[in-house]
Amino acid sequence: MQKEDLNSIYRVVEDYIPKSVLSNKNKAKSWAYGYDQAYDLVIISKDGTLGKVVEIQNLKIGLPLAPKNCFKRHDKKEKQYWERKELPKELAKIQSIFQWNEMTKDFKSRWVDFIENEFDYRELGYWFMNNGKPTYITGSHYMYLQWSSIDVGYPDYRDANRILHIFWEACKADKRSFGMVYLKIRRSGFSFMSSSECIHTATLAKDARVGILSKTGGDAKKMFTDKVVPINSKLPFFFKPIMDGMDRPKTELAYRVPASKITKKNMFDSEDDVIEGLDTTIDWKNTDDNSYDGEKLLLLVHDESGKWIKPNNILNNWRVTKTCLRLGSKIIGKCMMGSTSNALSKGGGNFKKLYEDSNVEKRSANGQTKSGMYSLFIPMEWNMEGFIDRHGMPVFRSPEKPVLGIDNELISYGAIDYWEAEVDSLKNDADGLNEFYRQFPRTESHAFRDESKQSIFNLTKIYQQIDYNDSLIMEHHVTRGSFSWKDGIKDTKVIFSPNKSGRFYVSWTPSSKMYTTPIKRNGVMYPPNEHLGAFGCDSYDISGVVGGGGSNGALHGLTKFNMDDAPSNEFFLEYIARPQTAEIFYEDVLMACVFYGMPILIENNKPRLLYHFKNRGYRGYCLNRPDKHYTKLSKTEKELGGIPNTSEDVKQAHAAAIESYIEKYVGIDMDGSYRPSDEYGSMIFTRTLEDWAKFDITNRTKFDASISSGLAIMACQKHLYQPEKKESKININFARYNNKGTISQIIT
Repeated sequence: MQKEDLNSIYRVVEDYIPKSVLSNKNKAKSWAYGYDQAYDLVIISKDGTLGKVVEIQNLKIGLPLAPKNCFKRHDKKEKQYWERKELPKELAKIQSIFQWNEMTKDFKSRWVDFIENEFDYRELGYWFMNNGKPTYITGSHYMYLQWSSIDVGYPDYRDANRILHIFWEACKADKRSFGMVYLKIRRSGFSFMSSSECIHTATLAKDARVGILSKTGGDAKKMFTDKVVPINSKLPFFFKPIMDGMDRPKTELAYRVPASKITKKNMFDSEDDVIEGLDTTIDWKNTDDNSYDGEKLLLLVHDESGKWIKPNNILNNWRVTKTCLRLGSKIIGKCMMGSTSNALSKGGGNFKKLYEDSNVEKRSANGQTKSGMYSLFIPMEWNMEGFIDRHGMPVFRSPEKPVLGIDNELISYGAIDYWEAEVDSLKNDADGLNEFYRQFPRTESHAFRDESKQSIFNLTKIYQQIDYNDSLIMEHHVTRGSFSWKDGIKDTKVIFSPNKSGRFYVSWTPSSKMYTTPIKRNGVMYPPNEHLGAFGCDSYDISGVVGGGGSNGALHGLTKFNMDDAPSNEFFLEYIARPQTAEIFYEDVLMACVFYGMPILIENNKPRLLYHFKNRGYRGYCLNRPDKHYTKLSKTEKELGGIPNTSEDVKQAHAAAIESYIEKYVGIDMDGSYRPSDEYGSMIFTRTLEDWAKFDITNRTKFDASISSGLAIMACQKHLYQPEKKESKININFARYNNKGTISQIIT
């Protein structure tokens, strides 16, 4: 197994809790299930102990302490793996709790320990030896593996599913979380796992409701009838509550005592003989923005949520159904959401936003993510059919010797090798490749690939670059931070400070030897490093818009070819944000220009930023539109600078500038015209690449990053847009004379 792949989704955090604290609290068994604010840790242990602390998708999770003895099917480690235990034949004959009550005392005493142990595994989780290592699975995962009948019998153990269930248990334990949104691969088993969770949750709860939604009402019904109901029907009797209605219902599973007719015979029966039911139900709803509106849910299973097609909108639906999972500020239910993603215009875009709003590293003051859920992504190679060994571990790369798989077939080819070969075969089919990426993603970017036919730029190169960026440790290449004036005194020296909440992302800053102080001429400041590069900016004039929102302000810095101590033809700065006031944005832009000593090309249809530069004395930093002579500029253009965005010629030139840059400096240059063919481009800013991929020249207002980056390219290549000098068609020849002597003579 490749260590880097393991660490990317599941990492053991060493020495997270001081050993003295860990030892004392384990001895007292005083660790509490739930979120531990003191250690910023979600504890999923229910026995009061704490063992390993693991990190999944940036969420730290505390597992229970491993027991001294856990189940192992064999003494040799290579023969230790998950093995489902069949229900003993004597118990398999019992179909209901009524039959159990009729059994003899001796029979019950022989089997009560077995049944109690099963309830303990369901509640506390289960430990077993797997290839020599004590391995913990949650109670939900145990119920799925041991007691959930699926289409192929019973599920295989996969370590990817162990990770998913640990993460899901943490979402249930964390009082700040509404659940999880799982970005998955095709055929990952999520529908069966979530169906099992429906049964697991509903058969333990009283007076509760479990709901199911999918991309269509028909899909939700099919999940209910083909997955949920069969799992319920094959539960062992000791887990199955009393039911009302049919064994194979079409709309609702009801765990309650059936209504009975009152007769003279039973009307005087003692209340002690009354049998109580759970009064819990599982049902499904048609796909609609208002599904389950106003109802209280203990669990909501959201399947195929990345495939909601207009007029249905997963974002609108979540805003409604989220209220079904809380009472005031208290979260009383959880959502288990999972899906692959459609193309962005076919529901994938809304799902992508919901997924990004579920990042555990981005929380509000109340400790919750924007969506309330936690996002989880497990790459393709972890859960690909045909590449899981007997121990449930993925075979990433082709092994030296064939490995026995969970299906008893030999594995001689690695999952990543298979994936790369498939990608190579589709390199000339952009739409086919993007569909393959969405179905079997190795990165989040793969999962949200869009249809290539909607882009005017070379999507192949853009996605090559995105894939390359995903493989990098971004902190080594990009620094997030803020600019400020030294000592808070404006128009002095600008300082850059790394800051995790900063609005700027930079990949290069000038060395201390590089001159960046503005040049002052006639009271106007001019940039000293125009020869090194330039900025482009998409500005805005209004601080806020009615109802909130509004487009972002965007700023990009790009270098030219140079022989100085600076990169050539590289974007070095990205800023895509909308601060609380427009003035903050203007000052951010100004400080960036002063810090790098470079000019800026700004759209002049929103002139407040241009006035900000002029009023502060920095008119010299604002480039004039390069497609006109100075004498042809309007009075306002001469006063402020900038370039209009309404001209069709400018729009076409802007798009052509981005297209040219992509061809030269993004992705792989197969012909080797601009760099070695095995060398990737240096465009490190993935948000901008994604904006280019979606860019629509007929509706440019949504694409702030594309506008500003295109202006930066035009600013660095302004010589390409200068109007040609037209030769005059009138030829006037003046006579020339030789004035030597007393009489002048015409020179012929």
